[in-house]
Amino acid sequence: MQRPTKASVGRELRDYIMIIIAMLSYCIGWGIFLLPNNITTGGVAGVTSILFWATGIPVQISYFVINAVLLLIALRILGLRFCLKTIFAVTVLTVGIGVVTAQYKAHLLSDQPFMAAIIGAVFCGCGVGLGLANNGSTGGTDIIAAIVNKYRDVSLGRVILICDVVIISSSYFVLKDWEKVIYGYVVLYVTAFCIDQVVNSMRRSVQFFIISDKYQEIGQRINREPHRGCTVIDAHGFYSGKEVKMLFVLVKRRQSDMVFRIINEIDPSAFVSQSAVIGVYGEGFDRFKVHRSKSKNQ
Repeated sequence: MQRPTKASVGRELRDYIMIIIAMLSYCIGWGIFLLPNNITTGGVAGVTSILFWATGIPVQISYFVINAVLLLIALRILGLRFCLKTIFAVTVLTVGIGVVTAQYKAHLLSDQPFMAAIIGAVFCGCGVGLGLANNGSTGGTDIIAAIVNKYRDVSLGRVILICDVVIISSSYFVLKDWEKVIYGYVVLYVTAFCIDQVVNSMRRSVQFFIISDKYQEIGQRINREPHRGCTVIDAHGFYSGKEVKMLFVLVKRRQSDMVFRIINEIDPSAFVSQSAVIGVYGEGFDRFKVHRSKSKNQ
């Protein structure tokens, strides 16, 4: 068994801290803005909200029970690492929503349900997106979305949007108010949009083309500090007629400042081109997500 390194422990600790922040954001959106205003959200949170309005069962109890069942099903598909963080996230959210609903009795924006829906959806969407970007989730339809996203390159927010339409619509049978259902659809759309924005911004990558006489030193530093590979390309300057070496580098967006700092320290006169890329697949980045169809013998 491979011993954990200091860097891997640091990454794991960062994931758990970010998951706590994400779940607190979701608690604020759900427990302060949506639930008191009888506005339905999606997923298990929506189901537990409907149960709460219909039967009075505390949302934290039904939320934890439903997610426990889903996690047992997902354990085999998503793996222990994802499920451990999701169990942690569900536990934090269960405790957090219990505290919020028990201690925080204020009814914010009771006369402005549309604003309550927007603000609550932003908090919930950012919480879900932040959790997914750090290998965790709030459970429920997030687990279903993570399963689909593992095998197919489908937007996480879109999967959750499709799964939650039935839940939002079914709230009419309890609330008997189509206006609240429409607010639920608004919450669903804004939440899905925020999920995509947060997840995509945290996974975004950039590419560099670097032309410098000190390309070897720059490449070695990039290998050593951000731990990213470099490809040396033979190039020819059309105007100067000189043979030059060009480095091709792909890094996460958060590492771009480090690359610029390395280049500036070694060769401030280097020619550098930076551009955003839609997707990067391979070791150190995302995995291929393609549908494998069984071939038929003719």
